[in-house]
Amino acid sequence: MAESSGYKDYVAGLLAGVATVITGHPFDTVKVKLQKHNTETHGIQYKNGLHCTARILSTEGVKGLYRGATPSFVGMAFESSLLFGIYSQTKQLLQGGVQSNGPQSQVIIPSAAFGGSIISFVLCPSELVKCRMQVQGTDSLVPNSSRYTSPLDCALKTVKSEGVIGIFRGGSTTLLREALGNAVFFSVYENVRYYMHLQLKAVSSNHSNLIDMGIGIVSGGLGGVAFWSAVLPLDVAKTIIQTDLEKNSTRNPFQILNSIYRRAGLKGCYAGLGPTIVRAFPANAAAIVAWELSIKLLGIRHN
Repeated sequence: MAESSGYKDYVAGLLAGVATVITGHPFDTVKVKLQKHNTETHGIQYKNGLHCTARILSTEGVKGLYRGATPSFVGMAFESSLLFGIYSQTKQLLQGGVQSNGPQSQVIIPSAAFGGSIISFVLCPSELVKCRMQVQGTDSLVPNSSRYTSPLDCALKTVKSEGVIGIFRGGSTTLLREALGNAVFFSVYENVRYYMHLQLKAVSSNHSNLIDMGIGIVSGGLGGVAFWSAVLPLDVAKTIIQTDLEKNSTRNPFQILNSIYRRAGLKGCYAGLGPTIVRAFPANAAAIVAWELSIKLLGIRHN
């Protein structure tokens, strides 16, 4: 960002978050079920993401893929607004208003990690509710007496049984995932975008809007794939921490991953990799295209 325009940065981020949820939530539901049930000793063993999707569709229909979407919409819209807004304004602050000739890692990485750390406080409670709603589905593993009737019911029962701090279960793991993951995401996005612009603008100055959209799709999609490739094991640990209802179970992600690795190897630590990577490209491509389009419509200058 060469120039930042206060609230407009946050509005653009909010629209990016809405685009992300619409595109990516069904894939996320499959990922969470694989992470929960394929890492348990006696859990449901889904063969792969397609098997899990087919099972959800046959037992719950299409709405099963969007289970837990309400807190996800609220959380993702707010979180994305904060992430893109904080990233844009921190980056501008670190650059000191000086135009750069190319991506600067010493500016991008701390800006993205700071934005990721802040949003983790919003993301943690919304993801806890989302994950608990997604995991229960209609599986017989969850008794009717402990089922949640809505996201609000889930949040209230969690606070009642675990206290207010219970809604932030897995918070440190979420913070670590978001700080590291967003540093990777924005580094890949900024570099791919910069070098694609150099190549494509040199070839043709026509159809600039289509070129910008194409670059947004590729740079956002690759950034999303890089994000999840880097932090998926932390996400597996977070899902287990947040969906485990035992009050005294460990919340140390590295202990959990060590236990999974001993039981299921590296494959267990990357449970849900298929639907996560399949989701990462379109969901993050949609987010970046929505963000860049919003920036243009709101009149914010972009390098």
